[in-house]
Order: sequence, then C-alpha cells, then structure tokens
Amino acid sequence: MEIDRVKLFKDLMVDEGLRLKPYRCSAGKLTIGFGHNLEARGISESVAAAILHEDIDYDLPGLYQRIPWLRDYPEPVQRALANMAFNMGTSKLMRFVKMLKALRDRNYSLAAEEALDSKWARQVGDRAIRIAELLEGPHGS
Repeated sequence: MEIDRVKLFKDLMVDEGLRLKPYRCSAGKLTIGFGHNLEARGISESVAAAILHEDIDYDLPGLYQRIPWLRDYPEPVQRALANMAFNMGTSKLMRFVKMLKALRDRNYSLAAEEALDSKWARQVGDRAIRIAELLEGPHGS
C-alpha cells in the first residue's frame, strides 16, 4: 500500500505549522515554510525562481510609485532601474539624484556615467556595467 500524499501533506501542514520567515526549529536548524530545513536542503531552483517572480511582483509597484515618470521611458531604462532597486532598495536608488535628473532630461549617456560613478558600481562590478549599458542603449543621447 502506498502512502496517501494528500493526507500526509495536510497532516504536515497542521503539525509543522506555517512560518513565512526563517526561524530556528527546536533542533536549532534554520527553517522556513512548513518545517523546511534550509541548512540541510536549501531550496530548489524552481522555488528560488518562484520567489524571484514574487519579489518582482512585490517590488515593481513601489518603484513606479516613487518614479511615476519611469513608465514613459524605454523598456531597457525601466529594467535598469528595476534591477538597481531590487539590488539596493528603492529608497537608496532615489539617492542617485544626478542619474535620475539625467534620465528626466533624457540624457541617457550621462545617466549611465552617473550610475558608474558611484560606490554601488564599485561594489557590484560587472552588474553596474550591464545596467549602464541598458541605460545608455540605442536610445542614448
């Protein structure tokens, strides 16, 4: 006889309980969800991709709220700023005053330069170069 996975699933949901933030279980292991041991198993690539999709869905509205004019700009520019916001948070992105002003003026080359002339760019290396290329792109000035 094979185990009834549906019943087991329901039993474990009740007995493990749901925790949406990491916590230490009674054995001291970092755990999340319905008793998933992060230290022993980590997460699968498909779960990581699902989390990323959820994070994007969560983060984008806040970016467009803080920078409402962004929707009127080329898609690569929107993607560049979304990437930066995901990396550092929208609040820190808003500190890139010169870069954002250059974008408002549609001076894409200057915006790319301003992005690269930052502590952030030195910290993230090649990521900053890829983002600057998105900012400058074929729509560059």
